[in-house]
Order: sequence, then structure tokens, then C-alpha cells
Amino acid sequence: MMKYSFILLSGETEDFLNRIQEVGVVDVTRSAKPIDELSAGMLDGAAATKRIILKLEGIDYEKDAAKEKIAQAAEGAVLADDLTEGAQKAFVELMELEAAKNAAVKEVAVRRPWGDFDKERLDSLNTLGYTVRYYNVPAKKFSADWAQLYPLEVISQDKANVWFVTVCPKGEDYVFPVDAVQAPAGSWVEAQAEADRIETQITQVKGTLLKYKNHISELEDIYNKGLTDLDMYLAKSSTESAAENMLSVIEGFAPVENDAALCEEFDKAGVLYIKEEAAEADNPPIRLKNNRFVKMFESLTGMYGMPDYGEYDPTPVVSIFFLLFFAMCLGDAGYGLVLILVGLAIKKGWVKIAMFDGIGGLIATLGAATAVIGGALGTFFGMSIINLVPEGSAAHAYYEFVGGNIPTPMGELPFQMLLALGIGVLHICLAMIIKAVGYTKRFGFKENIATWGWLILIVGGLIVALLGAGKLIGAEAIKWAVIVIGAVSALAIYIFNTPGRNPLINVGAGLWDTYNMATGILGDVLSYIRLFALGLAGGMLGAAFNDLGTMVLGDGGVNWIFFILILLIGHVLNLLMSCLGAFVHPLRLNFVEYFKNSGYDGKGKAYKPLKKE
Repeated sequence: MMKYSFILLSGETEDFLNRIQEVGVVDVTRSAKPIDELSAGMLDGAAATKRIILKLEGIDYEKDAAKEKIAQAAEGAVLADDLTEGAQKAFVELMELEAAKNAAVKEVAVRRPWGDFDKERLDSLNTLGYTVRYYNVPAKKFSADWAQLYPLEVISQDKANVWFVTVCPKGEDYVFPVDAVQAPAGSWVEAQAEADRIETQITQVKGTLLKYKNHISELEDIYNKGLTDLDMYLAKSSTESAAENMLSVIEGFAPVENDAALCEEFDKAGVLYIKEEAAEADNPPIRLKNNRFVKMFESLTGMYGMPDYGEYDPTPVVSIFFLLFFAMCLGDAGYGLVLILVGLAIKKGWVKIAMFDGIGGLIATLGAATAVIGGALGTFFGMSIINLVPEGSAAHAYYEFVGGNIPTPMGELPFQMLLALGIGVLHICLAMIIKAVGYTKRFGFKENIATWGWLILIVGGLIVALLGAGKLIGAEAIKWAVIVIGAVSALAIYIFNTPGRNPLINVGAGLWDTYNMATGILGDVLSYIRLFALGLAGGMLGAAFNDLGTMVLGDGGVNWIFFILILLIGHVLNLLMSCLGAFVHPLRLNFVEYFKNSGYDGKGKAYKPLKKE
């Protein structure tokens, strides 16, 4: 990265930033969050537009009983000049109208038993000296003898209730066996008319929203412009002012390969600038540069954090081992073929799945690795491949070996478990080598003597052990190799771990480091057993579905249908669960075991140039 410092008059700041925005390759140092009321308002406005877009995208009135009326209402709808505000008000109005409609429908249900009547004429009995009381009682409790007490008229009844009224002169003592209820506010026909009026308004508002939906592309333009303006404002607001606010100092970073073109553009703009190669102390933004294969895995690195400037990019190593770990955890060649088909379908656009958009190639690559590893380990849709090859053949002998046990000092252990542990040892050793080389490059050899000591002890010791186990070196050579490795490592770890410090303190620090390494490395290596366990669990579950389907099949006939359903549903569920584990656990092995032993920090910031998008 190249670092640029621009000095210009305060009045020229906005025009200059506009030119930088047009160029689109300079990452201008700016605030990462709203810094004042204006920027907060700009962010809220963009967020409001985004929410409206999502709500409009969710509108679908095809199954609405009044869809034709809604379509007619949409044709005549008038939209507000501010599309965001207009659509927002329409949604609020629709919510209020639907609440009012629910209340109106309930009111219709309450009034309907009292029938259609003129409320004013009925109330006029009061002026004539009569009181009308309203009753609603269960049908079982109603008695026709009540009509002998007062004039009584049954308005309506059903199997459960009876609605009736009584009329008596005012001032008379009135006693009745049941309590009166509140008088209806009016006729049910009036309530129904109110409900219909609200329904008409709802149709009109839905039509308006449907018309707003046709302007989603304009709302997206408004949203993108809002974010662009906010980005520009934050860039402008983060400039340092000098010379009593008469000058502005702006800092930016851009890739080295764009330096010549940028300098030409800056010269045309007539601005004063200073350029220098970015240093780690400047905390410049990070842009990863990888080939097409590794680039698919950059999102995984981004999930943890971008490397610091000067720190190594872990993505190349993560890409290889994540691919291997995923394939071992899934561990089924048949499932790998399914992932290849799904990945290709997503990449070609034959299948649209929002959460997998843009990673079809990655899914297909993971599937290809799974097909290879699953085939090598001997599982195909839960079936053991060893049963599909002739006995006595080289393939049969191979699958017997990978599926069998290996004698060890601790007894016989599954080959695939030992393979997982061996890969874990390789992964951690590679991490330690990268840490030693990377730290030495960044901080110097003197500051990392202990790191090299542990690397020589662990990696060197493993190499000697492997050479001895393979009888590639003799016992005398092994003895002297152990003595040399032990002596050099001890001096580096316990005596010279921090040159210039009290030797006794160095020894104490070395002992503490020894405790941490002894407990940490063992736990880290054992973590890789999950590669074996997850693959075994997925294979056993797939085999269980196969056995269940075979049991149901029996003599065939109509049972073929249930056989196919059991296999299809079972293997789909197993594939989904296995894919989840095959994603999470390899991620953990890279983020925890590998990153910890490789000394990866991951606190860098991503390269985000100021541009129009």
C-alpha cells in the first residue's frame, strides 16, 4: 500500500473528495460510525429506505380476495415525492386500518343478534316515559314465564343464547331474574357499513403499496446514494484541519500498482500531496491478493479478522486445510457428488438460494474434495465401498487397511483416528514454522529465540522420531541428534529467551512456558480427533438409514415407494446435519488450534476505497 497525505484549502475539500470518489481506489481514513447528528440522520435515512425495500419486496396480494380491486387501486394511486416517507406512511396507515377493521368486525358480531333498527326511534321511548332494557342469556336459562313480569320481546336466538328486551314505565320498581347488558350502540347494518368502508380504504392503501413496489429500483438507487453520501460525509468529516481551519489534511491509502495513475490524477487536480510507502505503524488497510482457488476462502479469514499490515495472510493455508477437514468430516463420496451438483447449479444460476449467492464455486470445490476423500476412506451414501469391490483385489486390501486398526503402544487404534491425529500434528507443526518465520521477519530473531527453540524441539524431535521409526538412521545418529536438539532447545527456551534479562528470570519464564506448551499442544492435537469422529458418525447414520430402508423393502412391491422415501429423507437430513458439522468444526480447528500456534493476530482493517457504489 502507498500512503498519501493531501494538503488543500478547506473550500476545496468537497470537490477533491468527489474526484477521489470517481477514481474509486483510495481508502480515505474516515470515521466508522456516525460522528454527529447529521451523519446519524443520514444513516437512519438509509436504514429506513432499506427497511421499506424489504417490506415492499414481501408484498404479495395474489391470494388476496380483493386482488383485482387492489390492482385497479394501484393504477390510480398517487405517490408521494419522497418515496421512502410515502411508503412508510402507507404501511402505518394500513396497520391502523387493519386494527380498525378488526374492531369493526367484532362490533358487527356484537350487534348482529339485535337486528336492524333505528336507534333514534328506539331511544325516543325514553322521552315518552318508558325504559328499554337489553338482555342476553344462555338458552338453557331463558324462561318464557318472564313475559308475565314485564312486556318482553325476543329479538333473536340460537342454540346457545337468547337476546331479548323488556319495556316498562319509568319510576316503577323493577326487578328481573337476570342482569341487563349494555345497549347496542346501533344497528348491525350500520356497523357492517363501517366495516365495509374500512375494507375499501384498506384496498386503496394496498393498491398504493403495490404501486410503491413497482418503484423498488428507484428506492434502491436512493438507498445506494444515501450510503455513498454518508461515506463521503464521513471521509470529509474525518479530515484534520490546520492553519486556523483554512487548510485540510486528508490521509488515504491505495495499492502500489495504482500509484502512477493516481499521481497523474492528483497532479491534474493541482493538490499538494506527499506520498510514501505505507508502514505497519500507519495501520494501513489490507487487500488480500490470492489466486482464484484461495480467493474462495478469503471470506473465512474475514470472519476471524484481516491480517495486520506486515503479518502473513493465512488464507492459502486455511484454504487447503479447511478443504481437507471439511472432506474428512463429511467423509462420504456420494454426498460429495451431491454438493458438486448443488454448487454448479448455484454457480450457473439454475438454483437461486440467497444465503449461498456467490459461493456456488466454493460448494462445488468442497464437494469435489469430499468425493475424493470419501472415496479414499471407503464410504458412498452410507455404504462401505469395500463390499462393492472383489475380495482378494488390491482395492479390497486397501479398504481393509484404511478401515481397520493399527497396532500402537497403546493397543490397536483405528487407522482413520491415527490419520486425523497425524494431520493435526502436521497442521500444528506448520503453524509453528510460520510463526517462527513470520515473527522473525516482523520483530527480529533476537526477540524470538524461544520461539525457534520450541520449533527445533518439537519439529526436530518429530523428524528424528520418524526417521528412527523408518530405520532411515541408526541408533548412534538418533542419540546425537537428540542430544543436539535437546541442548540447543534448552539454551533457547530457558537461557536466551529474552537476551539481556536476568538468567534466573529467563529460567522461570521458560519453565512457565514449558507448562503452557505441554498442556496446550496435547489438547490441540487431541482436538483433531473430531475429524475422525464426525466422519464416523455421519457414515454410521447413513448406514442406519440404508438398513432401515432395506428392512422396509422386504419383498418389494409397493414397499419400493417407502424404501425410496426413507433413503431420500434420511440421507437429505444426514447430509444437512453433516454439512453443518463439517463447516463449524474445521473452522474451529483453523481459528483456534492453527491461529493460536501460528501467532496470527487478525486485527487489521479491510481495504474499503471511497467510491460510488
